[in-house]
Amino acid sequence: MTTRPSPPPSLRIGFIGSGFIARFHLKSFDNVRNAAISGVYSPTPAKRAAFADAANDMELGPCTAHASLEALLTAPDVDAIWLLAPNDTRLETMRAIHAAVKSGLSNIRAIACEKPLGRNLAEAREMLQLVEDAGLSHGYLENQVFAAAVERGKDVIWRRAVPAAGRPYLARAAEEHSGPHEAWFWQGDRQGGGVMSDMMCHSVEVGRFLLTRPGAPRSSLKVKSVQGSIGYLKWSRAQHAAKLRAEYGASVDLLRHPVEDFARATITLEDEDGAPLVIEASTSWAYVGAGLRIDLSLLGSEYAMEFSSLNPALKVFLSRQIQGGEGEDLVEKQNAEQGLMPIVEDEAGTYGYTAENRHMVECFRHGRTPIETFEDGVEVVRMVMGLYLSAETGRTVDLDSADLESYVPGPARLPMAAE
Repeated sequence: MTTRPSPPPSLRIGFIGSGFIARFHLKSFDNVRNAAISGVYSPTPAKRAAFADAANDMELGPCTAHASLEALLTAPDVDAIWLLAPNDTRLETMRAIHAAVKSGLSNIRAIACEKPLGRNLAEAREMLQLVEDAGLSHGYLENQVFAAAVERGKDVIWRRAVPAAGRPYLARAAEEHSGPHEAWFWQGDRQGGGVMSDMMCHSVEVGRFLLTRPGAPRSSLKVKSVQGSIGYLKWSRAQHAAKLRAEYGASVDLLRHPVEDFARATITLEDEDGAPLVIEASTSWAYVGAGLRIDLSLLGSEYAMEFSSLNPALKVFLSRQIQGGEGEDLVEKQNAEQGLMPIVEDEAGTYGYTAENRHMVECFRHGRTPIETFEDGVEVVRMVMGLYLSAETGRTVDLDSADLESYVPGPARLPMAAE
């Protein structure tokens, strides 16, 4: 009788960050096996305590709210880190992780980082250098790649359509909502820009994923050139800027420090045989509909795949006689409580967070390389920086020759309006 080797133990995860995206990840772990949320650190005591309580209530712990980053990194019950802190703290946090591991104070062996990997290419490259020098396994958390519709649609297209009609050549991606939840997203220097930095990283990478042959590395497609544009459509107008200032305080002033709320991208690539491919993408913080809208499509010579997050199987109608408080119990970035409303039954699953975290956990447990790593995160930032440069100069940017290493997007530089 053959004896099977014992499976590796469950992965004990420490969260850095306890804000909106951390709570979304926490929700997804309700459906992830072989993992425990054993610790959390964020600068605000009340928020990290509430996060730990939520993890323990979900029986995902026991989870400890640590009073310092050092305490989390040196805790004996933390094997891996999920880095979910705001963009402007990410590199500093990665440096602390690197130092703790290299000095032998920390026993963590893996790290997964939310998008974007850096606010610019220099930061992203340093993130990669630090994680490699520390000898850590690494994964880049790009949830849309793991969305069930994306994985299933790509499988069907490449398995059934491509053998008969050839590879797909055009991917389209759009993501829109009415604006971020926290003040730092609206601050160009802290976030890295506006909606191009915040959301285009999703769109370009899911497009690249759909166009990549199954089993092939993302590097099998060569990005050649990018053309981008940005717009200041809604939130830099006086009445809307005043609304943001009233909600978030003087630190968010889009009249004096504007960031873009609309962005478009056209990216040209080459496949393994040198044939041209295209990704078209648009993102917006100026969309008011039922809530978050993600539209994706993949096209070839005799086929097409389409997905829209606001066309779910479940919908409800609430008349004007039914009134209640504002919330997001039906769909993320919900903008209404009445009328015909779509319901995303399982947002963490539909948007890809559950499968993403399941994949990262199993890769880290078994010593496998995730399909999205910090290397992919660097390439995404390189494309986004090229798009910002294109928008700033009005030219198509050749990524092979463009000097993007020290480039910082205009909305992330010093204030754009006089003090």
